[in-house]
Amino acid sequence: MTITSKDNPIIKHTHALLGHHRTRKKSRQTVIEGVHLVEAYLKQTPAVHRIIVSESATAHDEVLPLLSQIDPKQITIISDTLYQQIRTLGDSVSVMAVIDIPHRSLPTISGDCLILDGLQDLGNIGTLLRTASAVGIQTVITSPNTAHLWSPKCLRAGMGAHFSMSIYEHIAVDEILQKLKTPLYATSSHTNKVIYDHDLTGPIAWVLGHEGQGVRDEFLNNAIPIALPQPGGQESLNVGIAGSVCFYEMLRQRHYLV
Repeated sequence: MTITSKDNPIIKHTHALLGHHRTRKKSRQTVIEGVHLVEAYLKQTPAVHRIIVSESATAHDEVLPLLSQIDPKQITIISDTLYQQIRTLGDSVSVMAVIDIPHRSLPTISGDCLILDGLQDLGNIGTLLRTASAVGIQTVITSPNTAHLWSPKCLRAGMGAHFSMSIYEHIAVDEILQKLKTPLYATSSHTNKVIYDHDLTGPIAWVLGHEGQGVRDEFLNNAIPIALPQPGGQESLNVGIAGSVCFYEMLRQRHYLV
């Protein structure tokens, strides 16, 4: 049966998840859109709450393998017109999935982690998550006032990195510092010791802050400051780029020193 009405309860719920943080928070669910994200999710978590696919996409070569992994009772087929009305992703293969948002209590952290402190730009967050995942960082913590990492837009920016990481959202700064047993590092313009002079071979907690205001004092007062050399004289690097530089210098020291 193909659904054509926006008033269908499944469609109303999915549409609300796509557009409203309050609905996502209350239901502890979110939506991922497009073949790439659905495929990446199923590789890590072989279960979704529901797959929604347009009628024409049910025979698509990239969609058929995904549908074969799902209980038919969890697949909802809707008209092409209705799919276009509720989607937030532009022209792409018309498939999306409703997934549960993981709920985790912050454990003691003794390994590598990334702390996002007040970041708002989803492009920066996506860059940081993707790069952190690429170098093997598996734990991400966000402080209050950081953008919601499980929003559909942030999930798209992360390109699947979310699903390979343990994410702990909106944790109070005091709790983060209490649970953190790993040395905390933060970029700073108030030190002359550049990143290449630091030993980054042990576990590290990287804290990266708001695009304009930077890292809050509570973290800075407990962090080891590092400088990123900028011989070109720019005032500062974009936070996504700065974090990526830090992560890859850490990786270089651990695996690629001769």
